[in-house]
Amino acid sequence: MQQPPSIDVVLHQPEIPQNTGTIGRSCVAVGARLWLVRPLGFRLDDRHLRRAGLDYWQHLQWEVVDDWSALSARLTGRRIWLFSKSGNRVHTTVPYSAGDVLVFGSETQGLPASLLGAHRESSVRIPIAPEARSLNLACAVSVGLYEAMRQIGFSAEIAP
Repeated sequence: MQQPPSIDVVLHQPEIPQNTGTIGRSCVAVGARLWLVRPLGFRLDDRHLRRAGLDYWQHLQWEVVDDWSALSARLTGRRIWLFSKSGNRVHTTVPYSAGDVLVFGSETQGLPASLLGAHRESSVRIPIAPEARSLNLACAVSVGLYEAMRQIGFSAEIAP
């Protein structure tokens, strides 16, 4: 029986199946749930998605929702952290707790301005040198997810 996830990861309109597969694998590694918000830039049976997730996908707790409002209704009462290069806080200064939700935008567009505007106080960024336009989505999720899990503490089943 799977334990309830201590963190949820949301991909808002992801476009690249390999990134989503890799992120799914990272979620399995720490026991996080993955949410995918439509529209998706790929089919869920895409071979690239399966290849990047390898045989981990069967262990992943995941759901697909039609839009942000459908997801918001499911996550009522949960703290939401939106990752953006224009975020107000550095990701390591956020006090993460079990039950938090980490939200990431698409590879080419990031998160919509309307969503960031509605959650300005909970927008966070991962610092990068000015020469780098952005991090790869799968890398950014891993950085944010592992920082949150470091603060929360990994369960005995995950970490030795």
